[in-house]
Amino acid sequence: MSELSTRHKHAIGISLVIADSFFFSLMTLFVRLSGDIPTMQKCFFRNAFAAVIAIIALARTDEKFHIKKGSLPGLFARSISGGLGMILNFYAIDRIGLADANILNKMSPFFAIIASIFILKEIPKKADWIAVIIAFVGAVFIIKPSANITSLYALAGLLGGLGAGIAYTFVRKLGQQGERGPVIVAFFSIFTCCLCLPSMIADFHPMSALQWLFLILAGLAAAGGQFTVTAAYKYAPAKNISVFDYSQVIFASIWGALVFDELPDYLSVIGYVIVISCAVGRWLYLMKSED
Repeated sequence: MSELSTRHKHAIGISLVIADSFFFSLMTLFVRLSGDIPTMQKCFFRNAFAAVIAIIALARTDEKFHIKKGSLPGLFARSISGGLGMILNFYAIDRIGLADANILNKMSPFFAIIASIFILKEIPKKADWIAVIIAFVGAVFIIKPSANITSLYALAGLLGGLGAGIAYTFVRKLGQQGERGPVIVAFFSIFTCCLCLPSMIADFHPMSALQWLFLILAGLAAAGGQFTVTAAYKYAPAKNISVFDYSQVIFASIWGALVFDELPDYLSVIGYVIVISCAVGRWLYLMKSED
């Protein structure tokens, strides 16, 4: 990786982030299509299939299942924050529009700015803080705070973005420490399975063949997304490439419209525009300041 120029690394990172967005948009689609199954059950099987793929990938490497010294604290922190974030995201996916759930989850880069202060000791610039504030204004338009239960579902989606933002910051830290991507993916998937297992056993719902198929597809798509996003943040800092992760909202909007006849209301659209414009504006500012 050291032989590549910075711009080349960024180009690879951007391509991987867009690929990760496509895979994760498919995951949310298949999770919704799997129907009326408890959230913890969906999370378990989504991670179980991804874990199998990650374990097979690790078994084919020279280092096998070796974890680098000093990586365990980061792996646990990434898995706890990411696992809880995923549960909340899945909960929201089943209860609000697909595009809304995706854009709220994509608040993660702004949460990552805050998390980086404590995890990576990176001090945000004034522009970063302005971006965070504007992004949260956009989130308010999407959540539409009220006594309506839908607002609580949307809030769960936002908290899912918080978990994802913390998790991605730990992914970046683990990458800096030289930990392998398949190790990070496998550890997270196995940990989240263990996290969901007790609840799933207590409230297991039998599944049809079609539901099994959709959850298998969700797991395959998630594995593709995890491998690509893990690789992406090893090539470049999140602040330089994470804006392209918002392409997931475009993919999710397409799936929502084509499959579920979902069209976001005007307040949500305003929120999308604010959040995405803020992300793009911040990215352009960062790129200009680095030239």
